[in-house]
Amino acid sequence: MATEPRWDNTPPSEESHERTFSFPGELRNVTGARLAAEEFLGALSRDAPPAAPESWDDILLVVTELAANAIQYAPGPFGLSMRRTFDGVHVTMHDTSTTEPRPRPFHPKTGGGGIGWHLVHTLCDQVSVVVTDDGKDIHVFLPW
Repeated sequence: MATEPRWDNTPPSEESHERTFSFPGELRNVTGARLAAEEFLGALSRDAPPAAPESWDDILLVVTELAANAIQYAPGPFGLSMRRTFDGVHVTMHDTSTTEPRPRPFHPKTGGGGIGWHLVHTLCDQVSVVVTDDGKDIHVFLPW
C-alpha cells in the first residue's frame, strides 16, 4: 500500500500523540491529572497499543505520584505534558517549587509515606529534574 510523502519527517506513530494539561494546584487536581493521563493513553492505545499490559497502569501511577507531590510540596499551579516517543511515553510535570525531590525514608509504623519518589524511579526508564527560575520540570520516560 502506497502512502503520501511526509515532508515534516514526523514518524506516523508520533504525529498527534502529545498533550499538555494545566491545573490550578488544588487537591482534586491529582484526580484530574490521572484522568487527563488516562484520556491521553486511551487515544494513544487506539493507534499504538502498549507492548506490555502493565504499561498503562505504570504510567497512571507515576502521573498520580508526581501530581500528588506537586500538590504537597509546591504551592500553586502545575502542568502535565505527555508525548509518545519512539519506544514509550515521555511525561513532564512542571511545578512552582525550585527544590529538587529527594527520597525520604519509609516509616510504615508512623503512617507510611516516603515511597513515591522511589516508586517513580523504579517504574521509569529515565528520570531527570530541571530546575528553572519559575519552578522545576520533572521528566520521566516509561515504556509503552
